Amino acid sequence: MKKSRIAAILAALILGISGCAGTVDSTGTDVNTSTVETEAVENEAESTEETTESTENGRESSEETESLDGTESSQGTKNSGVSQETDNSQDTEGSLVVNFIDIGQGDSILITQGDHHMLIDGGENDQGTKIQSYIQANNIKELEYVVGTHPDSDHIGGLDVIIYKFDCKNILMPEYSKDTKTYEDVISAVETKGYKITHPIAGDTFSLGDASVEVLSPQAGADYGDNANDYSIALKITYKDTTFLFTGDCEEAAEEDMINSGYDLSADVMKAGHHGSNTSNTQEFLEKVNPEYVVISCGEGNEYGHPRAEVLNNLRSMGVKVFRTDEQGTIVAVSNGSEIVWNASPSESWQAGEPKGNAGEDTVETTENSQETGENSRTQEAVQAQETVPIAADANPQGTTYILNTNTKKIHYPSCKSVSQMSEKNKQATNQSVAELEAAGYEPCKNCNP
Repeated sequence: MKKSRIAAILAALILGISGCAGTVDSTGTDVNTSTVETEAVENEAESTEETTESTENGRESSEETESLDGTESSQGTKNSGVSQETDNSQDTEGSLVVNFIDIGQGDSILITQGDHHMLIDGGENDQGTKIQSYIQANNIKELEYVVGTHPDSDHIGGLDVIIYKFDCKNILMPEYSKDTKTYEDVISAVETKGYKITHPIAGDTFSLGDASVEVLSPQAGADYGDNANDYSIALKITYKDTTFLFTGDCEEAAEEDMINSGYDLSADVMKAGHHGSNTSNTQEFLEKVNPEYVVISCGEGNEYGHPRAEVLNNLRSMGVKVFRTDEQGTIVAVSNGSEIVWNASPSESWQAGEPKGNAGEDTVETTENSQETGENSRTQEAVQAQETVPIAADANPQGTTYILNTNTKKIHYPSCKSVSQMSEKNKQATNQSVAELEAAGYEPCKNCNP
């Protein structure tokens, strides 16, 4: 495919992105669960409001730059999260198209090669319908792969809607679960549709049309304790001479394991780990990947301060071109196998996020505090005001109380941050010794180290 043809595809995408509202296709597959249908209807209005707002904000921007496809694009103008209706099987048969969908603070990436399609993550609970609309606007009815990189709500929150609405051939999730309503909703959708979940490990490979996909993480037998982020499925997609890397929310430990694994981590395009957090995207990892482009998927004005200044400074010093959904909306990359073109020019702001409230430099496990009451949950990256000092293992007085998670089989101190996030049905107090609990099949939490 010639560059001019790719540019034509991108020009069409830009026109469609700015002009199409986030309306649910009435021909979608019926959902057998009334809760999901209600959620879809309520969130449709939210999606439309967000699309309208981003379009209005884009009209206010006056600083125009020329985009890579030859059309005029405003720096800072956000593209709506809904693409025009295009026949991917005809328009992109000889290309790999990667859509970094703007769904606020979270991840959702639609990847197409010919008539083969993959969705990586589904954003927050209130974004399922918006993602559904985006997929349907591209005339896609079947997803060959649906990947939930890890069970945090800003990555799998909308996947139950996607699983109900589309034919999904393969569901990929790590072998790690969370005691949350969001996770239960996804599992329920999988079971209702009669699907099976595959737990990929590093070294697994599969194809997406003419593109090859390699799993880089998690490693077989990896144990990251209760840190859900490090269990993220990391994928490297190769299409002819171009490569894309997606690492979910992998943090420093998982990044180090990928480096030590000996796999080729180099990639032309990298989706920034953990929304541009400095708990991910270590300097050593960035140097191993050595990307020409990095896409940061995060929400405008998010409370976690994503992307962090440290990460942006490292990328800038490396000469990396950066795209941001919080500034530019949905980002689309098209590869013809030898070159990659984009629907926008790289961001030039280098503006770091500002953490709000208790959000700080260190990431603690995400929590979902409103699902149990029927509200849409939000992923909260909170930091304790003071660091909990664990009791040394050799100073275990007889009668010390531990808290067990009967689902994950982990032993915690009562002061451990993970305890407050457990489902009550899986929480159990005990005065047994650590040795006795290990003999019963439990293992110490790696955060509080009882």
